[in-house]
Amino acid sequence: MESNKNTHIQPPAINDPVWKKFIVESELPEKLSPLREMSRNLWWTWSIDARNIFECIDETIWEACEHNPIVLLEEVNYKRLKELENDDHFIEEMHKAYDIFKEYLREREIKEGPSIAYFSMEYGLHDSLKIFSGGLGILAGDYLKQASDSNVNLVGVGLLYRYGYFKQTLNLHGEQMANYESQHFSKIPVHPAFDKDGNWVQIEVEYPGRTLKAKVWEVHIGSVKLYLLDADISANSPEDRFVTHHLYGGDNENRLKQEILLGIGGIKALRKLGHKSDIYHCNEGHAAFIGIERTAEYISNQNLSYAQAKEVVRASTLFTTHTPVPAGHDSFHVSMFENYMRSFAVKLDLSWDEFLMLGKTNPNEDHFNMSFLASHMSQGINGVSKLHGDVSKTILKDLFKGFLEEELEIGYVTNGVHYCTWAAQEWKKIHKKYFGKGFPMNQLDKEVWQDIYKVDDEEIWKLRQNLRLKMIDYIKQRFTDNWIKRNENPKLISEILGELNPNALTIGFARRFATYKRAHLLFRNTERLAEILNNPEKPVQFLFAGKAHPADKAGQDLIKHIVEISKRPEFIGKILFVQNYDMNLAKMLLQGVDVWLNTPTRPLEASGTSGEKGVMNGTLHFSVLDGWWVEGYKKDAGWALPLERAYDVQDFQDELDAETIYTILEDEIMEVFYDRNKHGIPERWIGFIKNTLAQVSPDFTTARMIHDYQERYYNPQFERTQKIVADDFRLAKELADWKTKVSSMWNQIEVKDVQVSDGIENAMKVGNFYPVKVAIDLKGLNSHEVGLEMVITQNGGDNPHKLIDKIEFDVEQVEGSICIYKLNMHPVNAGSFNYSMRLFPKNENLPHRQDFGLVKWI
Repeated sequence: MESNKNTHIQPPAINDPVWKKFIVESELPEKLSPLREMSRNLWWTWSIDARNIFECIDETIWEACEHNPIVLLEEVNYKRLKELENDDHFIEEMHKAYDIFKEYLREREIKEGPSIAYFSMEYGLHDSLKIFSGGLGILAGDYLKQASDSNVNLVGVGLLYRYGYFKQTLNLHGEQMANYESQHFSKIPVHPAFDKDGNWVQIEVEYPGRTLKAKVWEVHIGSVKLYLLDADISANSPEDRFVTHHLYGGDNENRLKQEILLGIGGIKALRKLGHKSDIYHCNEGHAAFIGIERTAEYISNQNLSYAQAKEVVRASTLFTTHTPVPAGHDSFHVSMFENYMRSFAVKLDLSWDEFLMLGKTNPNEDHFNMSFLASHMSQGINGVSKLHGDVSKTILKDLFKGFLEEELEIGYVTNGVHYCTWAAQEWKKIHKKYFGKGFPMNQLDKEVWQDIYKVDDEEIWKLRQNLRLKMIDYIKQRFTDNWIKRNENPKLISEILGELNPNALTIGFARRFATYKRAHLLFRNTERLAEILNNPEKPVQFLFAGKAHPADKAGQDLIKHIVEISKRPEFIGKILFVQNYDMNLAKMLLQGVDVWLNTPTRPLEASGTSGEKGVMNGTLHFSVLDGWWVEGYKKDAGWALPLERAYDVQDFQDELDAETIYTILEDEIMEVFYDRNKHGIPERWIGFIKNTLAQVSPDFTTARMIHDYQERYYNPQFERTQKIVADDFRLAKELADWKTKVSSMWNQIEVKDVQVSDGIENAMKVGNFYPVKVAIDLKGLNSHEVGLEMVITQNGGDNPHKLIDKIEFDVEQVEGSICIYKLNMHPVNAGSFNYSMRLFPKNENLPHRQDFGLVKWI
């Protein structure tokens, strides 16, 4: 039979696959279970043993997941886990780290001293937990770590941001691009916070016409817990879920909503978790609403009046300001503020105008200032360096009318950094070897640090060279990856990498790119800069990093300008901007560069802590005398620009400062760095490093910082609070009643007679006595309730009313309501002075004068 060649057989139809989802959950072998427990406590971030264990599991994944052990354990191949399970050396090292971890926690099960609730808008604990933007957050994170190390009875409160702060990338033109990446809460070290009945804690705060709900998570930082509030839940509207999406994101109204959640919601969360802390520490004005919520609690739960409740709240609250300029303090227009907060005036039994004055200095202001609120509700107020304490007095002085700036009870605790987090592993080994096994737990003993002088110069020089090389290798890899991703010219990449010199004097400048930081100073004279950087005998290179706020166009333009300059032929490989400044990059830079440069406009650097991290790694500091460096600078332990300002015009001052930087670089820094002995060791440079570690570093750790807070604020305020609340708040009630009585009669006080010696009005002689008598009608107040003092100030000069002295009068006699005050003036210094007299209320139970700010000048 003849076949039909034209017949075509149709192939069978192939259907599309039907994909069905299945999930494979990671599961650690039981033998490796300690890894999961350690990964969920951020103690590992400052434990060399724990970090080394995680890193050796899989170095490639460890780098790819940005050192997040939770993600590491999920992504590592199960075959690799089985290998580790049978690796006796690994198991031994794991248990060594785990035993240290468990012993660390056991030693801190019992805590002594007052319990502290610490509130902050951000915390920088590790790059895997993106709830920080910069210095304020890093400081708060270091503080919690130190609280654990020092066994301080402290809990932290903050917000859990879904997107956190932005991840920075730069395009081909050097323009900053802000990218927000959602955090998967299962992959970060947060746990649901449960109450005593095992329920996941959820709190509510009132917004206009609705209720915001927020879940509470907890983070374990050694023995310290941090509670984070999360509003991104289905029970809230999309608008309200946005409240905890971005740190410092959204408009001013969203900021107000965040601060209501942090302050009011934070107190509610602590209560549901069973915490009734002794002291409440408000880290910046963002959390100032804690004072309002606590006052409302005492009124509602203890049946106290507003005045009585405020006595308790003030006694037990500390406000730390980090902001050196008035514009940096959060404030909200009263019309918007009223929409959210009017109900709280009712809760406090205040009129709306009275409530508003908690955030104002005069009734005509149209904004409510959160730092003013925090100051009104806090007995203790402090800046974050000695200079910043004085600057804060200037900023807040209008809250304390009738007082001179120098009198204000605004102190300071200079910021510090957490040694175990920021000191390089290589330095820790040196310190352990020479400082003894008790280090770093005994780091408050400054004598211990003096043993750095026993270390051989060659040992330190080799360490510094290794750290620089390690940093350069890291920078090259990170830089290459980033530039390839943005399709940068391969030839340019190769050229830059070829020019980076692991043996050159390397200077770092990395921080938030705000204009007052003056990163542009270095480029005022690019011709002179090019000569310095291209010196064939003494090469120099600069590494830059930092983010500008997405709304800060000037800061972003500055980054772009630096990137553009770095591509010029004379600067290729000599100036490099490394994108996405994070904690890991900060560590590499601070540990690896030779000099850390800081050039803020004085006095706009409240403290600054990056340089503090550098000095504990032998990185020498070169800075304007601002912030912490005013206290830290020592001769032959770093360099400083002159303290005095030469020009009122900032552009002229910038020009002078730039030239000073070039000169110090050429004549001092480069000379010392490249002055080598016959063995190639820069002995003078090593001397600077030793001086830095012995004379500077010990004063700028969080161990010293937390000790200062305990001695200056926590312990004294705790003791006073105990007296205030004892016997059913007896002293709080007595003080409130006394203040009410004095306030009602203060304006009636009348000066009847003032008798001043002729010598005072004309000219006095040093060593003589000049009597002054003043008759006052106290209108029913007692003489022991009203004091009179002579206030003497400078006459003329830069500060014509600088306080020289205060001398209190004695009570000579009392007849009826008339009190005669007497003082014998006894000048001991010649000069021209001003004087005036001031009445003030007296009560031995007041913590300081500004606690009851009535005065009357006569």
